[in-house]
Parts: sequence; C-alpha cells; structure tokens
Amino acid sequence: MNAPEGFVANGKLALCVNPMSGRDVRRLAARAANMTHEAKRDIVARVVAGADAVGVTDIYVAREPFRIAEGALELMPLNAKVHIVDIPLTNTARDTAAAMAQFKEEGCHTVVSLGGDGTNRALVSADSDIDLVPISTGTNNVFPALMEPTLGGMVAGLNATGKTAGMPEALGRRAKVLHLKTPSQRDIGLIDVVLLRRDHVGNLLPFDADRLDSMLLTRAEPNSVGMSPIGGFVDPVYAQDDCGLWVQMGSAGRIVRAPLSPGHFREVGVLDTKRIAFDEPIFFHGPGVIALDGDRDHALAEGDVAEVTVRRDGPRILDVEGIMRWAVGAGMMSAAPGHVA
Repeated sequence: MNAPEGFVANGKLALCVNPMSGRDVRRLAARAANMTHEAKRDIVARVVAGADAVGVTDIYVAREPFRIAEGALELMPLNAKVHIVDIPLTNTARDTAAAMAQFKEEGCHTVVSLGGDGTNRALVSADSDIDLVPISTGTNNVFPALMEPTLGGMVAGLNATGKTAGMPEALGRRAKVLHLKTPSQRDIGLIDVVLLRRDHVGNLLPFDADRLDSMLLTRAEPNSVGMSPIGGFVDPVYAQDDCGLWVQMGSAGRIVRAPLSPGHFREVGVLDTKRIAFDEPIFFHGPGVIALDGDRDHALAEGDVAEVTVRRDGPRILDVEGIMRWAVGAGMMSAAPGHVA
C-alpha cells in the first residue's frame, strides 16, 4: 500500500481513550458488563507494550480526569517517550476533537482508539485523515473490534514506523461514512442513521422496536448487535462492500428477532431493504428523531427532510490480523533475536 497523502513515518503514535465508554445507562437496560477504568488501563498498557516492542519512538495521550492512560504508562519501562497532552476538558465529545487536533499538530497520523461506535464517530468527525486501530470498549460496538490489545499496538507501531508501506491495499482500506444533512445541521455516522418516531433528542435508553421507522446502514452484519443485524439478518452488507443498505421497518413486514443491545432481543418488522450506491441520496421525513450510531442527536419537525449519503471517505482501518500475517510473511518479525526489522 502506498503511504497516504500527508503521512510521515516518524514513529509517533497517539492513543485516544474515552474514559466514559462502556459506562452509560444503556448498559443497565441490557446485559452488558461495565468497562472499568482499571480494565482500560490494562488495555492501554498492552497496546503501548506492543507498539514499543516494534520501535515506536513517541507515544501521545491526552490528560483526562481519571488518568486512565497516564496511570497505565507512568511506571512502564519503555524505550518510547511518553507525551501527555493537555486539553480543555468539557467531558463531552468535544474533548475527543480537541485531543485529535493536538495529536495531529504533534505529527501523529496513526491512532489507536479505545471506545465504542460513538467514540469513533467523534474521532472521525474531528479528523478522518488518519490510520486507525479501533479497539472496542463501548456498549454497542460494530465499528471498533474486539482484539488482543498487544497485537493492536504492534500493528499500530509497525504503521507509525513506516513498516507497512508495502502491504496490500486491502489491509488498510478507508471506512465507509454516512453523511447527514438536516435543514439546520450536518453530521456523520459510521454504522447507522436511524429515523425514530415518538422519541426525543438525548434519550439514552435502548431503542424501542415499535419506534423504528427506517435506517441506512454502512454495515448490515449478522455477527453484531444494535441496528446492524436487523439488516444483516435479511441482506448482509459488510465493511468491504462498496454500498450501504436501506431498511424500511413496519409491523406488516417480515419479522426479525434481533439483539438491539447486548442480550436484549426484540422483534422488528422489516418491510423492505435496498442496497444503496455511494453518493445515492436517501431522504428521511419528519416528524421524528435522527440517531447516528445510537445517539439521538437531531430532531426533525413536521415537514423537515434529512438527506443521507454513504461514501468511503473515513479513516484507513488497519486490519490487525491481516497485517500481522503479512508482516510475518515479509520476514519482519524474525530479522534478529529480540528485534523487529
């Protein structure tokens, strides 16, 4: 794979850690375990150990109230230099945007994120021109992956030091992104944009199946939870497919029993599905609430129309398993005892 425009193999790696991922009220209404700060510190330590082992020179983390990354790194014997970035804290998604701006200013192009779909949505909203290893620590996760953090750190480190420059293009493809335009705002989603009836902005409870009207998915995957499997049980669309999936719901349709949250199954009627080409507009008509990746952020009044398109213009997602296999085949992992080429 050719290096993306603006990429510099400078050995710098950023970790974007959402201290609140996996701890919201939606977990109380489902059967998901809480992600503790201690568990996140352990994940950070394993990511950094992997990155340090393959030669990363500088590691950047943002200061936050619970000192998750700081606490994980302060006693680790590392060859890499650790940089703590100060940002004005608001305890909102704006903190992610502020951290990303600082990371890019410091020269970081490779990022490891710890969070869920919402965390990564905030990160991509701030800057999509990055190479990303998204590690799941959220509630409903389709975009980030469950993985061994040590290996995620190794792959991120190989990328930051320029060792992945010759890998196949398929191991670092750009993610699909949903682009939303309402009468008053623009926004993005990574997995789903959903129109809900009789709901309200800011509601943090799991979606009520009876309020689901229609949705557009970048990934309709049967091996996931949330909105994605509703489409995935009928007409699967995966990350590598160059299209999205529109789903119209209604009680008269085909009944799908889907996990809308971890361990939380509901019956949803699917009236119709259609594969949607890139840049083909889909329209959502009010009244209702538009939710992006599970977050109910936009109200549509009677007569309002929202337009959504799918494009492949998100960050490059590093395929951890594939890159590790490629690196071994390229002889990178056994150049000399105790060292990585």
